[in-house]
Amino acid sequence: QVQLRESGGGLVRAGESLRLSCAVSGRIDEYNAMAWYRQTPGKQRELVAAIAGSGYDYYADSVKGRFIISRDNAENTMYLQMNSLKPEDTAVYLCNADYYEVAYWGQGTQVTVSS
Repeated sequence: QVQLRESGGGLVRAGESLRLSCAVSGRIDEYNAMAWYRQTPGKQRELVAAIAGSGYDYYADSVKGRFIISRDNAENTMYLQMNSLKPEDTAVYLCNADYYEVAYWGQGTQVTVSS
């Protein structure tokens, strides 16, 4: 059974950093593309960053230069390093993974950035 478990969210001040983790069941190298999305009330779910099994990565313009996505095969975990956080980064962050062409989602972790 595929499971994705996020952690690392919290309350921080503007300018500070957080690192989110997404632990996957099984071997992470069996997953194809993986991504972080974020959701705020009343808005569409937004793609924040994505990383392919090859290591190719993508970032939304709003986070480019501040966030870094990575995958650790030894830990079977995907990370999102978030630096220079802004109040507009406040959201529930969700992990998404493509496992044999089926998309799976984690439960999400809340990130709140105060000004």
